Amino acid sequence: METGVTKSKSAPAQGLEKKKGFLNQLGPAFITSALVLGPGSLTLSSKIGAIYGMQLIWALVIVVIFMMIFTEMSTRIGLAANESFIQVMKKKWGRTASLLIGIGAFLVTASFQAGNALGSGLAVSSVTGTSASLWIIIVTLLGVAFLFSKNFYQILEKLMLGLVVLMLVSFAITLILVKPSFTEMLAGFVPIIPDGSLPLIIAITATSFSIVGACYQSYLVQEKGWKLEHRSSGMRETYLGIFILGLISLMIMLCAAAILKPQGIVVNSVSDMGLALEPLYGNWAAILFMLGLFGASFSSLMGNATIGGALLSDGLGLGSKLTSKSVKGFIILVMAFGSLVGIIFGSAPVNMIIFAQAITIVIVPFIAIAILSVANDEKIMGSMKNTLWKNVLGIAGLAVLILLAINNIITIFFK
Repeated sequence: METGVTKSKSAPAQGLEKKKGFLNQLGPAFITSALVLGPGSLTLSSKIGAIYGMQLIWALVIVVIFMMIFTEMSTRIGLAANESFIQVMKKKWGRTASLLIGIGAFLVTASFQAGNALGSGLAVSSVTGTSASLWIIIVTLLGVAFLFSKNFYQILEKLMLGLVVLMLVSFAITLILVKPSFTEMLAGFVPIIPDGSLPLIIAITATSFSIVGACYQSYLVQEKGWKLEHRSSGMRETYLGIFILGLISLMIMLCAAAILKPQGIVVNSVSDMGLALEPLYGNWAAILFMLGLFGASFSSLMGNATIGGALLSDGLGLGSKLTSKSVKGFIILVMAFGSLVGIIFGSAPVNMIIFAQAITIVIVPFIAIAILSVANDEKIMGSMKNTLWKNVLGIAGLAVLILLAINNIITIFFK
């Protein structure tokens, strides 16, 4: 017998639904933060902490703000545009512009892929005492296996979320163990430039303010299937994802300041932190840290290759969807190239690093200008075009990228 009374859901059921709804809103920016948090950026955070303690926290904060602004712009572009970013640029500036972005992004990601492959291999080999080359091959094959799984975007999203959680937990526990000075940390928010620190400030800006990563955010938003109605949740997810990027980098810097600086340990790779933890806190602490390093390296290995493959395919007019055969083929090419370089040379060769820097001189400011241009185009963006303060911060970020490009020109050609 029907009573006509509608049963309301219990509080636990409503809480579970809210939790599921929140988790479903996560994805694009967490993928972006995971791919930016590679072994290179973590090594620099370790190096800064080991040499200058917490004095350069302010620099990391500024870098994260710029990354947040450009990633947020890219999110809005993904929501507002009916086509991919490169196809929008093709209509605005012509085929040459779309080719420049696609080919340039591919060359940059391919050049830096060796570091991601090496970081993944070294993290596992340091714990197991086995060959790093063997693990480079294994993690690369694992990456290819994920690529050919059904619903690759959903797999990528869950994988990156899991790796970000792994990094957060492992580095947070490490931070609790080392107990950094709270007053020293607060002092680090006051801008000062210690003697000899400028090259490291430039380096952390170049690695953590990834304009290519920010650009790909629009593609991830479209892969997720977000539309204009997802604007509010999309903005929240973007800010949260990039905030976590900064938080993990900060935790590494604080750990290095508390552990490496007092011992005068010189950082050559982020794995040095794990080795320094072992005699003080035991083997398990080093293993925990190495798990975080593996998360950072493998997430960058997957994400970096995905960016390079998708943007090259889109630039050539072959499509950008992760289901596309051309995209998958170019992703595998980036992965294979990075693994081969890592195995043969044991690190990225100097000439390759110089080549990558030369490419970034042109491509990075160009992509930043393109993002700003589209984000201010009312025909494309409608009500979601840039506000005044976002333009102010965006132009400030562009100025920083141009200064980095000038620094690279001086370093490569005049030193």
